[in-house]
Amino acid sequence: MFRFTLNFIFLTLIIRFIYYPNSKRKDYVFTYYLISIIVFFLCFTLKKYEMDIGMALGLFAIFGIIRYRTNPVDIKEMTYLFVVIGVSIINSLANKKMSYAEILSANAIIVVVLVFIEKYWALKQVVSKTIVYENIENIKPENYNLLKNDLENRTGITINSISVGNVDFLKDVATLTIYYYENKQINI
Repeated sequence: MFRFTLNFIFLTLIIRFIYYPNSKRKDYVFTYYLISIIVFFLCFTLKKYEMDIGMALGLFAIFGIIRYRTNPVDIKEMTYLFVVIGVSIINSLANKKMSYAEILSANAIIVVVLVFIEKYWALKQVVSKTIVYENIENIKPENYNLLKNDLENRTGITINSISVGNVDFLKDVATLTIYYYENKQINI
């Protein structure tokens, strides 16, 4: 019970205080808690049968297969899923050769690294959206500033760059890809 409580405390630090404030994705908070709790008890229960590290790797393989059978999940969410599964496995498979100080240290190091990367080292992620644009005169290279200003006014986001894809002169439309920072994301 002590290790489960320890696991739950560190999961709460990771999920609720590191992941959620940056992502605001409540659906993943629920998923991360449930998967990590199930993995903890699954590993803890199976540990009684003297299975080795191959069992833990097998769990990762199962989740990898599930990953390809479901809707696409962002890389950051998959990374946090891997982290909560890893923390649960570490906490459940620790044996008598590993002291509680070592378990606490491993968990604390993971939390500190996550905080450091999330708050201080994370780079802004550039996101892209493909849109159909009807003002075909603005896609000329000399009208780039007009194009960018028009798109920024219409979308309300600050655009880093624009690439022109297919151009249909019969319909007077062009397919554009706009690139912007993730924190400026809106639904287009």
